[in-house]
Amino acid sequence: MAGLISKETINQIHAQTDIVALIGETTKLERRSGNDWWGCCPFHNEKTASFHVDGDKKMFYCFSCHKSGNAIGFVMETQSMKYVEALQYLAKRSGIQIQYQDGKGPEEFVYDDTKDKLIDLYDRTASMFNYILLETPQGKEALEYLTKRGLTRETIEKFKLGYAPADIKWLKKFLKSKNFSDEFLAESRLFSSKYPDISFFNDRVMFPIFNRHGQTVAFSGRILHSKDPKTDRKYMNTPEMVQYKKRETLYAFNFARNPMRVSKTCIFCEGNMDVIAYHQAGVEYAVATCGTALTEDHLKLIKGFAETVILAFDSDAAGQNATVKSILMCRQMGFTVKIIRLKGGKDASEILQNFGKDNLTNQVANSILDSDYLLNRLGELYPLDTPEGKAKAAFEFFPYIDSLQSYSHKESCLDQLCQMLNLSPEAVRRDYQNRNQARPQNTTTPVRQVNNQTKQLPKVQMNAEMRGILAVICNLDVFPEIASQIDENDLKNPHAKELFKILKECSQENSLSLPVVVDRCQNTPLLPAITQAISSKAYEGDQAESVVRDFIKFMQKAKLENRIAELQILIKTFVVVTEEDSQALNTLILEKMQLENQMRNL
Repeated sequence: MAGLISKETINQIHAQTDIVALIGETTKLERRSGNDWWGCCPFHNEKTASFHVDGDKKMFYCFSCHKSGNAIGFVMETQSMKYVEALQYLAKRSGIQIQYQDGKGPEEFVYDDTKDKLIDLYDRTASMFNYILLETPQGKEALEYLTKRGLTRETIEKFKLGYAPADIKWLKKFLKSKNFSDEFLAESRLFSSKYPDISFFNDRVMFPIFNRHGQTVAFSGRILHSKDPKTDRKYMNTPEMVQYKKRETLYAFNFARNPMRVSKTCIFCEGNMDVIAYHQAGVEYAVATCGTALTEDHLKLIKGFAETVILAFDSDAAGQNATVKSILMCRQMGFTVKIIRLKGGKDASEILQNFGKDNLTNQVANSILDSDYLLNRLGELYPLDTPEGKAKAAFEFFPYIDSLQSYSHKESCLDQLCQMLNLSPEAVRRDYQNRNQARPQNTTTPVRQVNNQTKQLPKVQMNAEMRGILAVICNLDVFPEIASQIDENDLKNPHAKELFKILKECSQENSLSLPVVVDRCQNTPLLPAITQAISSKAYEGDQAESVVRDFIKFMQKAKLENRIAELQILIKTFVVVTEEDSQALNTLILEKMQLENQMRNL
């Protein structure tokens, strides 16, 4: 069909994509042997690595949740892309020029380059804001502000901080001079919708927000001169757009990803300046959400990179409430959690400004376990010298116990609670067991449990036919021999029959390869069966030859049995009237005898 990406291009994308490098950007992988890599699955929560990547066959498979596929499937799943979008993404990543069938352009799937154009626009704008801040008189005051906050020029350049001029029409003129159209700029969200020449950001210190690849996708701007503190917004942020989704974005994740791999730790801060302060202090595994509370999606971004989460939220009431909610969420997703109780300032930025980086790094080193933090907090919230206060404190702590994944950890924390409240373990455990029926008033409602269950595809029916077809898929060079001896109609297992059809179609199209077969099995129960067979190496070497031989023999036998059963019915129901009928019956009997003889020789 004209307008579809050519098979040659798809094969080239498969061949040139390094699946280990691709997946390694999302979860930490370690080589075990050859080109076999293992890590924690990015699709569900786990501490023991059960996620396998075969670098030679360019496949991944999780032995726990059974997610599986190739590079295209991985991009579709992790970046919420459609098939063609994933192909275009991987082609661009590998520098492949996409060719279309019949040499024509994409008629059915038109590539929307709006996202690429917006990223280019935001990148250029960020570079200009940075230049104005560092190299022009216009940015002098903003630069002095950042310097007084304790930031070095090196840090400013690293985070590409900038200054948006006070002239509300300057940005439009500048971008127009770079050949951006009025229509495109109107959709960029950099300008007022009512007054399209007036920039959204003006007289503000600019914080570019980067995606995981280090490209600018949004801005956060802090006002430099406030005319009316009651009405002027201290911070203004880019709204969500095609290139910028807050749930998929962590500020400074592009810088923090590799340090997270090494330290297996991630610090979550409340604001951009706090993140920058930690990075300048040498603690480069700090990130922040972009104007939203911490969510499960944010934690999934760091899963595979970090095992421990350190929460460094503001010391005010709002920050501490956010800390409690985040503790429960992190624990439910299997992270170890620690808390930094900031001293000497409201946030990390103030501490860097007032006391320097050593003070900040010391506070990181002295972070405390979340259980200790919560127990200390209960003493601040409730009068623990009264029965009522003890009861409320206990019920406040129970949601934390619920969030823990280890029974021994639950038991240990219950013991800590008993000791702190000076109550008998029997009484506290009884209250814990009956926590939903006997809750005192004015206690915190537990955060909802994270659903760790992965939706399972229907299971493939495994029998001799299916095992044989899987052995063929793992050794595709034997398919011509198989196809010469059996047909899909000989197969009774519906999944085996479907796979055989796919193999036959690929062979007829001269595109019989593992990546192409996997592509045709996307979003079907066939895919996990294939990838599990490959990852388990159950059909390699002599064992594969044995399985294939047995499969051919099994199918030949099944084919003979089916024909013999048909002949038996024909012979029993045959009515002889003429001599010609008698000869026909003898022919059927002779065929049956010959087939039975073949059966005995198999």
